[in-house]
Amino acid sequence: MSPGRTIATAGRVLLQIRHDPRTIGLLVVVPSLLIGLVAWIFEDTHVFQTIGPAMIALFPFIVMFLVTSITTLRERRTGTLERLLAMPLGKGDFIVGYALAFGLLGLIQSAIAVSFAVWVCGLDIEGSVWLLFAVSVADALLGTALGLLASAFARTEFQAVQFMPALVFPQILLGGIFVSRDSMPDVLRVIGDWLPLSHAIDALNAVANGTHDDGWVWTRIGFLGAWIVGAVIVGALTLRRRTA
Repeated sequence: MSPGRTIATAGRVLLQIRHDPRTIGLLVVVPSLLIGLVAWIFEDTHVFQTIGPAMIALFPFIVMFLVTSITTLRERRTGTLERLLAMPLGKGDFIVGYALAFGLLGLIQSAIAVSFAVWVCGLDIEGSVWLLFAVSVADALLGTALGLLASAFARTEFQAVQFMPALVFPQILLGGIFVSRDSMPDVLRVIGDWLPLSHAIDALNAVANGTHDDGWVWTRIGFLGAWIVGAVIVGALTLRRRTA
């Protein structure tokens, strides 16, 4: 890998996205709108205070997964990836460049989503807003990394979307949003404890409710980081130049 080629790849991706206002809107605005919709639905109740932190994890994660997987796969289907890899660009440069570009967008997305949830929707935070932001960024990066991983195995954009039931839905169901993981059957609880979105939800809830100290939250962020690095490495190793 070359830092120069990786940064050049990230710059090319950002330049492409700058000319696509629909993708920018989907990445940056839609998660905040969905969080606002949930807050509006449960107006004058305590429900949003309970599920609001999980929504900060859920919507950005899903949007980053979808956009990253489809955008990356489109590069391969249009032959762009094959032409790039014919040059001195390596698979690692390509994947990490994409991760950097979408990671930067995820950082902006997280800043807007957290600010909107706290200062517009009125989500009460017992802990540090900055720590809430850090967890949200890690969660957006997780969606990016898993989207890159899904794109390496999919042949079409439709197949990339089909990875959602395999990679995203189980994490939502076992993440403790609908039922506490402690109340689940032992097998499901153990599986849920090893899924990264569960740790993002736990960390956001802990910051919002002030139930754990900063060290505990940073341990969860470290767990998310391990998943992110692992997904990027596997995505780079399994990336194909072109679809069949």
